[in-house]
Amino acid sequence: MGKIIAIANQKGGVGKTTSAINLAACLGALEFTVLLVDADPQANASSGLGIDTNTTGDSIYECIVGDAEVSNVIVKTDSPNVSLLPGNINLVGAEIELINVEEREYRMRRVLDEVKENYDFVIIDCSPSLGLITVNSLVAADSVIIPVQCEYFALEGLGKLLNTVKIVQSRLNNALQIEGLLMTMYDTRLRLANQVVEEVKLHFQDLVFDTIIHRNTRLGEAPSHGESIIIHDPTSKGAINYLNLAREILQKNEMTKLSDKDKVITIADE
Repeated sequence: MGKIIAIANQKGGVGKTTSAINLAACLGALEFTVLLVDADPQANASSGLGIDTNTTGDSIYECIVGDAEVSNVIVKTDSPNVSLLPGNINLVGAEIELINVEEREYRMRRVLDEVKENYDFVIIDCSPSLGLITVNSLVAADSVIIPVQCEYFALEGLGKLLNTVKIVQSRLNNALQIEGLLMTMYDTRLRLANQVVEEVKLHFQDLVFDTIIHRNTRLGEAPSHGESIIIHDPTSKGAINYLNLAREILQKNEMTKLSDKDKVITIADE
């Protein structure tokens, strides 16, 4: 199938990379093959899965700007069924280097077209900006997940991002859909968090995922160990949340299988 899902929000600190890593890992744990694309110059998705970008050699930068063969750049991770197309700090300069390149918005699509059929899902962790690399990610994607933090400024900038999505849909990628808005960093003790969730659901209704990602200490610890939450602590609330998100996406895409995969999620729900 090779469905490509970008995870994007120009606002930093909303759980974008955490969601990219752990959604990929949970889909992998459910025996779907996944390619995680680290399109953020900070390369946190790479380090969060224990990959040292200083030793991996080429990265997505060399694929987009240069002529590196993407199949030679992809690396295996310790997370079952998850491969990684590493990021690199050089992506910071990619936008300037591509400024005069013809069809510059389609560079990532061409890279991923070479390998997407090898995977059930391709998850792109976008940079916290609305620059050319993020536009490249949206052009390459079939759909986009937008993480929304359950805090006061949650809706700030969301309109700008949705407008960018509309522009990409109308001019560059007519097939791009919104997979859903994902509420993150939810604290059940805060009335404000509940108000933000209610407001987002009121405005965007069916576009909002039923799954909500709670604040969870173990979720914050996992990247420092180079592990996804499903490996670091599979019984934690964070692991359950992302397994439920994976199930919701599978159901939405009619990919749910009546097998042990579903039993894993059912146990996690309990």
